[in-house]
Amino acid sequence: MSELVLPKINKETISKKEYIFKNLAKIINPENVLSHADEIKPYETDGLSAYTQTPLAVVMPENTEEVSNILKFCHKENIKVVPRGAGTGLSGGALPLNDAILLSLGKFNKIIEIDFENKCVVTQPGVTNLGITHAVQHKNFYYAPDPSSQIACSIGGNVAENSGGVHSLKYGTTTNNILGIEIVMMDGTICRIGGKTLDQEGYDLMGLICGSEGLLGVITEVTVKILKKPEVVKAALIGFSSIEDAGQCVSEIIAKGIIPAGMEIMDKALTKATNDYSKAGYPIDAEAMMIVELDGTETEVSELIKRVEDIAKKNKCSSIKINK
Repeated sequence: MSELVLPKINKETISKKEYIFKNLAKIINPENVLSHADEIKPYETDGLSAYTQTPLAVVMPENTEEVSNILKFCHKENIKVVPRGAGTGLSGGALPLNDAILLSLGKFNKIIEIDFENKCVVTQPGVTNLGITHAVQHKNFYYAPDPSSQIACSIGGNVAENSGGVHSLKYGTTTNNILGIEIVMMDGTICRIGGKTLDQEGYDLMGLICGSEGLLGVITEVTVKILKKPEVVKAALIGFSSIEDAGQCVSEIIAKGIIPAGMEIMDKALTKATNDYSKAGYPIDAEAMMIVELDGTETEVSELIKRVEDIAKKNKCSSIKINK
């Protein structure tokens, strides 16, 4: 792992920290400004816990106007700002700095609107990824992106990191599933990009912001697409005697125009580790295991499963198990 090089600390910012705390407490509820060592200790790292650094202070605004006013003040005073969602990221995107304000969006945790007619949800950035699915599943809808931390990670963080999971193969990552955002630029300007329509005129500004890791602004609202749950979901668990055969099988499935909802390969060591942890019952004699998930209508999925089986047998698979 290469050494992480952080920006040089601005000693002038450190020297006027009491002035900064006092002014931040005027902008938002003083209880939402954390500056004591014990209060800010939990914020010294995100999911990449190999690196830690204590922020100058943590601020927890409750609305877009407060975010705007905080950023206006910090812009005027030349104070660094690091936005933070749920802190589950593994790229160091929410790593604080000693001379920076950590702007936590944890209080932005409400779903603003559920619009089944237009198949979208307008949400604050602190709502969890899985929380959106839970809010719409009673109508058989769901939110497609599924990073492994979806039970805890926030939508704002998903947009900042362009998060995705195993179902990204068919349904795309976050950038393919958002329709609009409200963002506060670093000088405090509030902007709205996109809306409830699928395509917007002009440059793809959402594509620019999605994945920018908070460097272009602070996201305060997101409009996401929701999808109808598929009629049928089936998975094929396929064993191979070599990683090379499994990899060739993956290539051939895609080459034949089959787009699974998800597809993953595990080598023997990972299969054993998974079995030891979850008691999944995967066969451990195979050198590689491939999981292929297919969804759609009953007729469509049945046909695709047969085609996947044929391709797997052609590539010398050692076992096939279909999850009905």
